[in-house]
Amino acid sequence: MAVAVRRLNHEERIGLVEHLDELRSRLLVSLAVLGVAFAVCFWQNHALLRIVNAPLTSQTQKQVRAGNGPLGASYSDQQNTRAVAVQLARVVDTLERAGSGATAATRTALAPVGPRLQAAIRRLSAAPSGDKPVTLGIGEPFTTTIGITLLFALILTLPLLLYQLYAFLIPAFNPAQQRAARPLLLAVPGLFITGVLFGYFVVLPAALRFFENFNSSQFNVLVQASQYYHFAAMTILAMGLLFQVPVAILLAIRAEVTTARQLRRNRRYALLGCVAIAALLPGDLTTMLLETIPLYVLFEASLILATIAERRRRPATG
Repeated sequence: MAVAVRRLNHEERIGLVEHLDELRSRLLVSLAVLGVAFAVCFWQNHALLRIVNAPLTSQTQKQVRAGNGPLGASYSDQQNTRAVAVQLARVVDTLERAGSGATAATRTALAPVGPRLQAAIRRLSAAPSGDKPVTLGIGEPFTTTIGITLLFALILTLPLLLYQLYAFLIPAFNPAQQRAARPLLLAVPGLFITGVLFGYFVVLPAALRFFENFNSSQFNVLVQASQYYHFAAMTILAMGLLFQVPVAILLAIRAEVTTARQLRRNRRYALLGCVAIAALLPGDLTTMLLETIPLYVLFEASLILATIAERRRRPATG
């Protein structure tokens, strides 16, 4: 029989069976929401795959236009063929004109040639092809699509999943602790989404640019779908987790593990830590700087918030 999910108060005392029943209910709600999100994402899986493939498409097309790899060689041949077709079209156009010296029979014979050459030029002017990741197994398109669908479903439902966890755990804390923890817990989804967007728009393109250009003249690079999606997911999720630094710092200060003053005195080590994290992520010097700045800004913002929180707490503890 279904049990309604409700928030417990700190003063309520319930047994183990009731706790397990509440946990079961919240897990069922979470699974139901995740299932709905998964169904919607699977319905739109083509759009989601285009979103994930966009950084790879952009970088791969640059490699192809540069003539690197077998796709680049094919594209170079395509462009050379197009150049020849353009020249032939000009010759045919010149011969078809009156006064060109060509006989009437010749001009009549060349009449259908011009349209065919123009059609060929349009086909040869197409953007580079082969910019999608390749699959090597018969089931790989299905499994990779399922993986991407699940990833997007998790990202979309993260706020509600975290709320279910919060609602289950928060009755264990007294009202003062609940008021202190609520802003931090509300910040988690927002910071996670911000980190995901930063990873997608800044870190992932930089990583692809670094890896696809590294010693590219010595290899024919074909990107496997499962490896690319795993790499993209880990990169994006890692940035989402790194953007939880303010929450971790504020929790440490509230737990009196450290103080804002101590962190300010050691901010040079925090800067070195941000630089080290950015250096571990793939990319060039410019990219490393772009990755270091937001991480350090998050640290400084955490110090400001921690200082404000400590000042508010002093009258209550004094």
